[in-house]
Amino acid sequence: MSLTPSVAPSELSEATASESTLRQFLHGMRGVDAVGLEARVAGLATRSIKKDAKLAGLDLAIAMVDLTTLEGQDTPGKVRALCAKGIHPDPVDDACPSVAAICVYPDLVATAVEALGTSGVGVASVATAFPAGRSSLEVKLADTRIAVEAGAAEVDMVIDRGAFLAGHYGMVFEEIVATKQACGDAKLKVILETGELETYDNVRRASWLALAAGGDVIKTSTGKVSPAATRPVTAVMLQAVRDFERLTGQRRGVKAAGGIRTAKDALRYLVLVQEIAGAAWLTPDLFRFGASSLLDDLLLQRTTQRTGRYHSADYIPMA
Repeated sequence: MSLTPSVAPSELSEATASESTLRQFLHGMRGVDAVGLEARVAGLATRSIKKDAKLAGLDLAIAMVDLTTLEGQDTPGKVRALCAKGIHPDPVDDACPSVAAICVYPDLVATAVEALGTSGVGVASVATAFPAGRSSLEVKLADTRIAVEAGAAEVDMVIDRGAFLAGHYGMVFEEIVATKQACGDAKLKVILETGELETYDNVRRASWLALAAGGDVIKTSTGKVSPAATRPVTAVMLQAVRDFERLTGQRRGVKAAGGIRTAKDALRYLVLVQEIAGAAWLTPDLFRFGASSLLDDLLLQRTTQRTGRYHSADYIPMA
């Protein structure tokens, strides 16, 4: 079922031109059927993936990982080790794909850029006063520029959830527009922090708001709030990017971040992508996992599939 607003592509700019028209646009969407949504997601979770398809899915999931460290105790040494792991997740198997990107705080972007070199693994940085986003627009944009000038190819911004929940949609819209401009050529991922948005309808509205404002990717969570990523919430966001493409012809991505720890979960998300957005989104350019521990289980399950023998966590090779 499509949730596309009843506007033509030429009318989208008019719909987002003012606070009143933006409110009318967002609240004019069909409400999310929570019972139907959750039932469909639960049904898709029962799909069985076996043998060659499972191994291909594990490789794809590895290639979609934004390997992340966002702790106050992060050091240059920790980031360099993470970069080495991201380039060669399984150093004894050259066929194992690299991850999509390494995600760090702005002050460690330069370290990651140097460590990754010409590997092809991207550098992503959180910005805009991550994770709460409680600062002035001036500070948020300075945070973004610091990351981009240090070499970040992707920026993960947080929206002002307080402003959104208070109905100040124009303020949120303009912050995303300004951050996108500050990114220059860098890709902008807009973090909705869905665990604080309270309803599926709000997730849908925030998704469309971020997409209309120019976000290249909409992202579930910072990973600092519970609940973080869930499959029903991600399904709503996948519906949004699917319908946004149908309306505008522009294809945008989704990033599920926070709380995804097992290969089994990751494969369930890939089924969701296939069945809701479509096969075109089964690429690291359009779907990502934000994770710190997920990669280890993906590697364990990949080894099990390749060798036919179960391995414990002690088997995970150190980069």
